[in-house]
Amino acid sequence: MEIGPYIKLHRIKQEMTQAELAEGIVSFAYLSKIENQKTEASSNVISLLCTRLGIQLNNDTDETIRDKCQQWYEMLFEVNDKEEIIKTYKELNSLMYEHHSDSLILFEIHKIRYFLILGEFEEALTQINRLADMSGTFDSLHQFYWYKFKGNYSSLNGEFSQAMRMYRIAEEKLNQLELSEEKIADLLYTIAVTHSKLRNTLEVIEYAEKAIDIFRKQYNFIRCAQCHIVLGISYRRIRMYDKAIKNYNLAKHLGQLSQNKQIIQLANQNLGYLHSTKGDTKEAIHFYEEVVDDQEVVLVERVAAATSLIKEYYNVYNFDQAKRMIGRSLDLLEEKNNNEEYKLFYYIIYTYDYALKKEKDKFESLVIDEFIPYLKKHKDYANLVIYTNMVAKHFEGHNRYKDAVKYYKLANITYEELVSL
Repeated sequence: MEIGPYIKLHRIKQEMTQAELAEGIVSFAYLSKIENQKTEASSNVISLLCTRLGIQLNNDTDETIRDKCQQWYEMLFEVNDKEEIIKTYKELNSLMYEHHSDSLILFEIHKIRYFLILGEFEEALTQINRLADMSGTFDSLHQFYWYKFKGNYSSLNGEFSQAMRMYRIAEEKLNQLELSEEKIADLLYTIAVTHSKLRNTLEVIEYAEKAIDIFRKQYNFIRCAQCHIVLGISYRRIRMYDKAIKNYNLAKHLGQLSQNKQIIQLANQNLGYLHSTKGDTKEAIHFYEEVVDDQEVVLVERVAAATSLIKEYYNVYNFDQAKRMIGRSLDLLEEKNNNEEYKLFYYIIYTYDYALKKEKDKFESLVIDEFIPYLKKHKDYANLVIYTNMVAKHFEGHNRYKDAVKYYKLANITYEELVSL
């Protein structure tokens, strides 16, 4: 890495202005030229600037740093044990701070992915903002990861159109790089998932098929299974149910071969939703129960299945079982009271709880004042259709026809938005 951008990056990391770094060494205008590679400074000036920043110009350790960086990047790619990822990050961060390494820029870009894996979204955004001013100096490899990880950030914040723009720019860089096939397939899969969020069904199928072709050659069963689930969702949306079931079952089979419970139960969750969509309540309940009862599955999937069961039992007037699943859902969520990730589930649970207890005022206050605005904000059109219809039926049952018409109309408008996506 050239010394000018290297100095600039360390200065930005330490939140130091050009004037503060340059004081007593050079003018801040001259420092700006050094940082932007518009002049070559003397070795004495470079040494003084680096000393003020607390960094060493010693390339002897660069190969060690490069190897350790590659090891860390692979951890982030596969999302391995978080404790090991954090430990390696701390070691690398210390080395990068002390030595001039050609790996610094790529390491700093990968920090975005690192913070996202840890759920530290504000830190990820801060890192994006730190690097933005330097992005014009990035080479093709830097740009590939820069746009990919910015896409990851946008996607995790629900900004799927912006995420897609970032991923497409990253995709354009592929012709300029020699990346491993698995990394190419990972981007293609990520694009497929983002198209799924945007409900671009044909594009989902195109990109998921491309990704699965590569993962199949690599005998990567888990990634193949993930592709099959995305394909299943797309075929379910266009009501090609046989193809959807085939893909979900393929995903389950690959999960069983890999002994991966998360994949198996993710397939079961989607099979439950498919049968619910078809109106086959008995089959839907069977698959949801499989997920809820599996203690090896991540909590969010078990809660999703439990709240789905509440809806299924409520819709067939099996209120005792619906109440049982409300209790089960709350037990699962016992330690997650203030976690934003689980907010949707709390709204669902208490919506049905108040409806079953006939607590009319609480039901209306929760659903109208909080839940529906939440769904609108998150553009969750599928759930918005369900709960606006539920409110409309509630008002209709209480002979409040004007209010009922208002919410039926909202449900119809939302449904039109949903099918036009």
